[in-house]
Amino acid sequence: METSLNEEDWIETNTESQLEAIMIEYSTELSFLAYTYVKNIETAKDITQNVFIKCYTHLHSFQGHSSIKTWLYRITINECKDYLRSAFFRRVIPNGLLREEHHQSTHSPETDLLAKSEQQEMLNYVLQLPPKYREVILLFYIQDLSHQEIIETLTINSHTLKTRLSRAKARLNRILDKEGFSHGE
Repeated sequence: METSLNEEDWIETNTESQLEAIMIEYSTELSFLAYTYVKNIETAKDITQNVFIKCYTHLHSFQGHSSIKTWLYRITINECKDYLRSAFFRRVIPNGLLREEHHQSTHSPETDLLAKSEQQEMLNYVLQLPPKYREVILLFYIQDLSHQEIIETLTINSHTLKTRLSRAKARLNRILDKEGFSHGE
C-alpha cells in the first residue's frame, strides 16, 4: 500500500503533516520488519521510532527516486543492521521470540488459535534463516514487496534477488523437512 501523498502534496504540505501520514501508514509494517531482524518487540519499536526521526530530519531531501515505502524499508534495515553490529547487542543475550497478536478474525477461537500457532511456527522457521535469506523471504512473502521494490530496498541487482529467493526457499524447505512440517513447493 502506497502513501496517499503524491509528489505535488509533498511540496505543499508541512513536514509534520507528512511525517504523521507516513507514521500512520507504515508504523506497523516497519515495526514488524525491525522485529524480524532483532527478535525483540521493544527493540523493534525503538528502531521504528529512530526510523521516523531520521525520516523527519531527512524528509526534505527525499527526491522520489524510489517510493517512500522502499526508502523507509531501507532506513529500517540499516538501523537494524547497525543495532545488531553494536557492542550493546553483542553483550546482551537475546530473550527469544516474543509473540504478539497482529489481527482479529471472525473464525472460532479454536481455529484462530490453530492458525496463529501455525503462522508463528512458520515465522520461527523463517527467522532461523541467515539474515540475507530471511530478509528476502520476509520482504517478498510477508511484506508483499515487488521484486523491484526489494531490489531498491536492499540495493541488490535482479539476479542476486532471484538467487537469494531461490536459496532461501531451499534452506527453508530443508528446515521444514527436518522439523517434519508439511509444506508445498
